[in-house]
Amino acid sequence: MKHARMPALFLGHGSPMNVLEENRYTQAWRALGAQLPRPKAIVAISAHWYTRGTAVTSMEKPRTIHDFGGFPQALFDTEYPAPGSPTLAQDIVDALAPASVHFDHNWGLDHGAWGVLIKMYPAADIPVVQLSIDGTQPPAWHFQIGQRLAALRERGVMLVASGNVVHNLRKVRWQEDAEAWPWAASFNQYVQDNLAWQGAAEAHPLVNFMQHEGAALSCPTPEHYLPLLYILGARQPDEPVAVPVNGIEMSALSMLSVQVG
Repeated sequence: MKHARMPALFLGHGSPMNVLEENRYTQAWRALGAQLPRPKAIVAISAHWYTRGTAVTSMEKPRTIHDFGGFPQALFDTEYPAPGSPTLAQDIVDALAPASVHFDHNWGLDHGAWGVLIKMYPAADIPVVQLSIDGTQPPAWHFQIGQRLAALRERGVMLVASGNVVHNLRKVRWQEDAEAWPWAASFNQYVQDNLAWQGAAEAHPLVNFMQHEGAALSCPTPEHYLPLLYILGARQPDEPVAVPVNGIEMSALSMLSVQVG
């Protein structure tokens, strides 16, 4: 059966409280779930599964991981019982060869994954497999993994990556309507300006993101930024790139979301 090529998404997930709240970001995620073609399955790539080596969840029923603290009990009580897919896990291992990927039976879905999917697909009836981010590898490697995952999009599989392109919790300002730090606004704009760039991974301005003068403060650690590179890597020649929603919260948290296809 021929499937339309599935879109690939990077969603700026922000605070876990977005699970309980409704705002313009969660409304944008909900709209994507309603408007895009329904996927046969989803590969989730979250900032919160940052590992040595690459792993993929391969259980039939991934657990809902509440990997956060200090939030209301209602958040810990929220479950996202989406099925897993050992078959898709095997397809990912095959697609990423010769890179070594091990089957994981312990992880499940962390809040970076289920926290956005619960808005897009609240019925939790689409199989989800989560792929970890190998923290030992350089940015170009993650982009190239995205290129290898692209073939799954032709088979009804949606890629949903989740992080924040600006993520500096030490620089967060808690007051309402706090203005973005200049370095955060500048880096967020740099990302937007280069989303449509196409060429070799090594030359891509967003693979070489640390060259930007605002990068060290915007990405003091890379795990929230790297999920974007999987989505950009999975883009096909001349495929459109759109920004479903954007904004900087608490001065230092970019909620930029990116849609490929």
